[in-house]
Amino acid sequence: MDTNAEIASADALDGLSDAVAAAAFRRLVRHLRHRHDAQNIELMGLAGFCRNCLADWIIDAGAPLDKTAAREVIHGLPAAEWKARHQTEATPEQLARMAESMKRNAPGH
Repeated sequence: MDTNAEIASADALDGLSDAVAAAAFRRLVRHLRHRHDAQNIELMGLAGFCRNCLADWIIDAGAPLDKTAAREVIHGLPAAEWKARHQTEATPEQLARMAESMKRNAPGH
């Protein structure tokens, strides 16, 4: 079976230019800004990532931002304001789905 390193080196995604990848990333972020009805908890439960993860990932990629500033870049406004406007209370079912989804993010899955 291939190791993660072999898979990564053979990944066609790595052949995309940075400009194309950046344009797709910006489109994804703008789509999520438009679709604020897609709650972070639902994104986490389904896909194992959310807007806040994207903010963490841009920091990991080298953006010279703290967590608060990175979240503002992704949300398009201060995260606290986004939460007040758009975030609903998570249900026990949503929390359970998120916890199960997060297990799938662990290495080896």
